[in-house]
Amino acid sequence: MVQTDYRQLNGIALAYLGDAAYEVYIRQHLLLKGISKPTKLQHIATHYVSAKAQAALIDLMKADDLLSEEEWSYFKRGRNANSHTHAKNTSVMTYRISTGFEAVMGYLQLAGKQDRLKELAQWCIKQVEAGRTAHEE
Repeated sequence: MVQTDYRQLNGIALAYLGDAAYEVYIRQHLLLKGISKPTKLQHIATHYVSAKAQAALIDLMKADDLLSEEEWSYFKRGRNANSHTHAKNTSVMTYRISTGFEAVMGYLQLAGKQDRLKELAQWCIKQVEAGRTAHEE
C-alpha cells in the first residue's frame, strides 16, 4: 500500500476527510443531547455543518485569533482549491470558505492532532449554540 503524506494532499482531499471528521463530533453531540429522530437530527445538524455555518465559524475563529499559522495555511489551501462543484443553496465564496474550514479539520485528523480537532469541534458547537453563526452572504 502506498502511503500519502497529508502535507502533500490538495485542499479538496483534506476537506473530504475534514467534513466527515467534524460531522462525527456534531452527530455525537446531537445524539448525546437526546435527539434521535433522523429528520430532526438532519435538520439540526445543518446549523453546525452547512457551508454558511462553517463560513461563519471561520469568521469567528479569525476574530478570536483561534487558529495557528499552520492551521490558517491549511484553511487557505482548502479555500483556494479548484472545485468543479459547489452547494446549490450558497454562494461560491461561502462554499470555498467552508471548504477551507473542512480542510483544517482534515489536516488535524491526518496529522494525528485529535485533541486539537476535538477542541475546535467543541468550540464550534458552543458558538452555534450561542447563536453566533449568522454568516452574511
